[in-house]
Formats: sequence, C-alpha cells, structure tokens
Amino acid sequence: MKNTNKIIIAIILTGFVTVIYSCKEDFLTAQPYGQYGLDQVKNKKAIDALLVGAYGVLDGQGVNSTWAPSAVNWATAGVAADDAYKGTDANDQPQMTEVEMYQSQSANPYFYDKWVAVYEGVSRANDVIRLTSDPAVVDMTDDEKKVVIAQARFLRGHYHFDAKRLWNKVPFISDTTTVYNNSSDIWPEIEADFQFAYDNLPETQSQVGRVNKWAAAAYLAKCYMFQSKFTQAKALFDVIITSGKNSSGAAYGLQDAYWKNFDPAYDNSMESVFAVASAASGTVDGSGERSLGLAFPYGGDFGCCGFFQPSQNLVNAYKTDANGLPLFSTFNNADLKNDQGVADGAAYQNDNVTPLDPRLDWTVGRKGIFFWDWGVHPGVSWIRDQNYAGPFSPKKHIFSKKEANVLTSSGWKNITAKDIYIIRYADVLLMAAEAEIEVGSLEVARGYINRVRARAENPISWVREVPGDLTSEQADANYQIGLYASFPNQDYARTAVRFERRLELAQEGHRFFDLVRWGIAAETLNAYIEKEKTKRVYKAGAVFVKGKHEYFPIPSSIIDLATKYGSSLTQNPGY
Repeated sequence: MKNTNKIIIAIILTGFVTVIYSCKEDFLTAQPYGQYGLDQVKNKKAIDALLVGAYGVLDGQGVNSTWAPSAVNWATAGVAADDAYKGTDANDQPQMTEVEMYQSQSANPYFYDKWVAVYEGVSRANDVIRLTSDPAVVDMTDDEKKVVIAQARFLRGHYHFDAKRLWNKVPFISDTTTVYNNSSDIWPEIEADFQFAYDNLPETQSQVGRVNKWAAAAYLAKCYMFQSKFTQAKALFDVIITSGKNSSGAAYGLQDAYWKNFDPAYDNSMESVFAVASAASGTVDGSGERSLGLAFPYGGDFGCCGFFQPSQNLVNAYKTDANGLPLFSTFNNADLKNDQGVADGAAYQNDNVTPLDPRLDWTVGRKGIFFWDWGVHPGVSWIRDQNYAGPFSPKKHIFSKKEANVLTSSGWKNITAKDIYIIRYADVLLMAAEAEIEVGSLEVARGYINRVRARAENPISWVREVPGDLTSEQADANYQIGLYASFPNQDYARTAVRFERRLELAQEGHRFFDLVRWGIAAETLNAYIEKEKTKRVYKAGAVFVKGKHEYFPIPSSIIDLATKYGSSLTQNPGY
C-alpha cells in the first residue's frame, strides 16, 4: 500500500511545528527527516508540538478517515460482541459483516487501517522520545524532559495495548527498534511503559487532556487485569482509589448522575481517568470525534448511517427482579417489548411494568422514550432496516439537540464533541472489584459494585424529559435498581461483577475484550448467536471458533511489508 508509511517533515512556522505525512514504506521505524534538519526541531516548543501530534491520533483520524481506527473499536470489536448488530445488510460495509459473522479475512481493510493507526501512534511517540532524549536539546530541564518522555511512553503503551487486545501476537516497537517480529509476548514492554509513566508523570497537568500519574496507574492496573495478575492489580487499585485524581487535581469519584458522562458539558470531570479529548474540551486533541460517524441513527437530524445498533440481548440484560437486581441466567428468556415492525404513528405502548435498570435508556434509544433533548425516540424512522438493525438506536455517543448547531458547521453532522472514555472511574471501581473477588475479598468487592449501582439508583440518573430535572416528566418505564445485600460465594460475586461491567460500560468498547480475557467468549457468543438468529436470520451462518476468533487476523499486506524490509510477522492461528 503506497500511502501507508511516513516521512515527517517538520516545518517551522511562527515557532510552531506542523507535521506532514507522505509516502514511505517503513512506517514502523521511519526516522524524521525532510526539508529542515533535525537540529531545527530539537527545542522545547517543537518537541511539545510533536507530542501533541502523538496525542492527536488517539482517535485514528489523523491517519486515515475510515471507521476502523475508532478509539472504542466499534467497527472491529464492538460488533463482534453480543451488545450490537452491524445494522445493515451484507452489501454495505462488507468488511464489518466479516467481523459480525466471525468470517474475518487478513485482507480486510478495516484491520489494515486499524494497524496503521495504532502503529502511527507508536511511531509518533517514539519520535518524541528520541528527540527529547537528544543531548542537543538544551532549552529543557531534565525534569521537563522526563515528563515529556513519560507522556510519550504512556501513549506508546496505550497504542501497543490496543494492538495487543486486537491481534495478541504483535511487535513492540521502541524508540531504538530497527528489526521487529511478533514472536514474543509484549506484555512486559507495555507494563514497563506504564510503570515509567506512573513513576515520572505529575499528578496534575496544565492541559486536562494530557495524561497524569494516576491515569498511568489505572492503565498499568488494567494491564495486570488482562494478564490475571489480580494480586498486583488489587494493590495498585487500593492506591488509586485512596489517592487518585484527574489531571485537574480533582479526586477521582463518580459523577452524581450517570448521564453526565455522556454530556460534553461535564467532560473532564472527577470520573475522567483517560479520555480522547474533543475540541469542545479545549484540550490537546484538535478536533471532534469523527470515527463513530457511521454509528448514528439513520433518520432524524442525523441522516446517516444506522450501524452499531444495540442488540436485543443487550436490552434484555437490563431487566431486573423485584429487588432491582440483574437476572443473571434468565434475562434473555423473553424479549423486552419493542416496536419491531410497528410503523411510526401507529398505536404502541411500551412495557412499563417489567422492572428495568435505568441505565438502559441512557445506553439505548427505544420508541417512546426521551432521546436526549430531541423528544421521544420515534421508532422505525430512525432505523435503517429493522430486519438487520433491530428496533433500537445507539445513544451514549450521539449528540444532543443543544449541541447540533456547533457540530454541523462543517457540513458533516455525525461528529461528537463528547470526550470518548478509554478509562473512567466506574471502570476502575469495577476492575478493582473484580481483582478483590479473585483474591477472595468479596465484601470489599461488593462495596465497589454497590457504589456504581447506587449512582444508577439515584433518581437524578433516570431518563426524564429534561435530564436531571426531577420535576420534569419521567420516561414511560418502571425503573428499579437495588444494591447487593451479600455475595454468598465467589462464583456469585464473579457473575455479579461481570454482569455489572456489561450494564455500566455497554457500547463503550469493553465487552468483546472482557469476554476474551475472562475466557468465556466462545460459550457466550455462540449462545448469543443461537438465540439471535431466530430474530436476525442473517446470523444463521455465524460461528465463533474457540482458539481462533478471540483475536483478529494480522493484515496480510503488513506481513508482506515486514518481510520486504527484513522483519518477520507470523499470522494468528486459524487465519
């Protein structure tokens, strides 16, 4: 692919560095060169601009304009879980059909685009590390250099972590790598980057979009969780929960209302641990989030595109018992009433008797329920094709009416000013609970889970015509959510925390990866397919193969490039 690899040309204009990328076929290890010599970028201002560039590809959109590089991996991993349908027929975005049907091919351009995006991020981080480490940089103190390198190593760790979750067998590219392969596990290198960042980053930053010490601690603990290092994770979570704070210096905590996490007016809150910052935040990322562009309702003010549609299985998961607790084993026995096949304007009444977790209606748009400030969700006119998409719309990342005038000025409506969370504090609490359960501290875990549930239990978190206004009309639903009174045993506690992660974090880029790290992807997703294919008949040919589909195929063109330039990449098993 002739346009995949980079030349960095640093152009000095009024003291600012602009980074331009063009054709070169070694994008993993390319050194910066161009019209100006390296000496002209070996200064504090230029290095900071390069660091901003390393932050700037967190959403992948600084590299290419496809949907695969999204920070939440919705186009690659999101539709591979049981939380979402692709949403359209097989002929539209067939690359995503492969993912949904577990028929992915190594030539799929989605995987190629994602690979290029994450390793572009790695490359930019390495550029920062190399330049900052150069003794010729004399206008920075040693402490300033250490903080810049720590940010770059955090970002390098993040990009490698993203690649590791998707492909498992991936190369670790450091600032000194010249020849690479994927023959060894790169967890130690990823851990080392986050450990360095934890040890050397400050607790606060002058720009809230920049990572701090505690974001690094949370990401390091997340790495431990993916390796089942529960004792190490627990010890670190103890420190984070006691002392952690965001980059503005606010102690970590939960927003008082669940929906505030998805309203840009509340970006950079005490719940934000690490997020892809939007332009609305005024932080280091210079644009709104565009990589979810296809994942908007098909109708209404959006007009496109009807992908990433919440599944019936996900909706059913929000049903509760008389005590407001989840129905672990029976939630999917019967579907919550929906408007499948009901025309707009036709008589329809939602089920307002079945007890429901109120987080459902902030996660999913369903007919007759308030959808931000757009009024009630109208039903089928916002769905591209219910046969493929089902009757529900995504909601968390969709902009509100009050945001619309700001967001549509460029002509492309499907952009959000909301920060996209990679880690938020609810995620930290639930990972901590999981670690506590695995080391046998069930009561501590119950306390963490109940903190998350208590926030959802607060009526200020419930869907109303005016969010947060307890005097405005409540959605036509029977919201009931309760706290766990006890965890009778470890198995019950483990089921509870896993279910809670699904309810709290749905559509935020966690579900598929959670199923894989828990070792239950095959059994969970094949059971999901068996039931779903009676509703979405196109799923009849889908089968999740254990030992293969936990990871995606390494792009064949990347393997060919590696061979051409003296490196070696081995394809994942089964592809």
